[in-house]
Amino acid sequence: MSKSLEEIAQKLHDADKKVQLIYAFNGNGKTRLSRALKELVAPKPDGDEDAEPTRQKILYYNAHTEDLFYWDNDLLNDAEPRLVIQPNSFTDWILLEQGQEPNITRNFQRYANDKLTPTFNEEYQRIGPDGSEATVKAFSEVTFSMETGDEGTGNLKISKGEESNFIWSIFYTLLEVVIDVLSVPEPGDRDSDQFNNLSYVFIDDPVTSLDENHLIQLAVDLAALIKRAPEPLKFVITTHSPLFYNVLHNELGSKACYLLGRLDDGTFELVEKQGDSNQSFSYHLHLKKLLEQAIASNAIERFHFTLLRNLYEKTASFLGYPRWSELLPDDKQSYFNRIIQFTSHSTLSSEAISEPSPEEKQVVAFLLNHIKENYSYWQQVEQNG
Repeated sequence: MSKSLEEIAQKLHDADKKVQLIYAFNGNGKTRLSRALKELVAPKPDGDEDAEPTRQKILYYNAHTEDLFYWDNDLLNDAEPRLVIQPNSFTDWILLEQGQEPNITRNFQRYANDKLTPTFNEEYQRIGPDGSEATVKAFSEVTFSMETGDEGTGNLKISKGEESNFIWSIFYTLLEVVIDVLSVPEPGDRDSDQFNNLSYVFIDDPVTSLDENHLIQLAVDLAALIKRAPEPLKFVITTHSPLFYNVLHNELGSKACYLLGRLDDGTFELVEKQGDSNQSFSYHLHLKKLLEQAIASNAIERFHFTLLRNLYEKTASFLGYPRWSELLPDDKQSYFNRIIQFTSHSTLSSEAISEPSPEEKQVVAFLLNHIKENYSYWQQVEQNG
């Protein structure tokens, strides 16, 4: 059933699960969903300057978090590159109030390189509303160097993956602090009361550009931190990475798993899934679903033969057959092979008709049913749902 992102956010909010894990392709609304949940959990009244900070009710990591940082390369003056931190309460709190630079560096080096060292600048010239300048203590920029023996390398511009990793390390360090604070049972005994009302942590794809080893390490560390988090703190995690999803799926116990999809009319669907992404979200299962939908609605077009062939090719490769055509019915293997070849590879404009004949539509339904019923792999998939 199609829903708006606000309705899906409400469903996540109402669920009684410590962890909700969502798989979605890029561009399917993960970041916008995090904003929708934020507005639901911590709406900020217009013009209310005294309203409590959003972070006291929900913490979220998404593309907007990365927007707090940008590179100042100053190519004109050949200056060394600096990662500028835009003024914001998030980094001010974790760096100025909590003094977490050493822990941020430690977390960053664990996922990047233990010699790659960030250095934080603590002064910033801030322009006042009347045009005056005032030196305000803040963390305005970060530079990076590679520590090699007695001498460093000078300031470096790190890769996009390392930059994303660094920003995630700031958020992860904040999350460590928060969970340490909330793990003290009595609110009056805690070092801070800022997170007593915190109810959600929303994490959207922290694994951009990470290699597999560091991605797995990040997923394992995050899962361990989530396990340590006390009730009633809840987590919503979205990702487009099957590997990241699978590691979290296997590491975490009580959880709800979903596939977030965007429909043609601009609405969305959140489908509950069982099993890891290899069982629930693989591309060949997506092909199967598309074909089943087309057959059920009698909306088969010529391109569905290409999808059918692709499905046979992937199944043959998985089962070790040298040719996908060997999976076709034995008594009419050549006949069905010719039909699929013709309909999926025809290049003549006179043959480019999207609407297949009724007989051709029956072939799609017959061959999809054939592969589902005659090969144990698909029988197991059907049983696992």
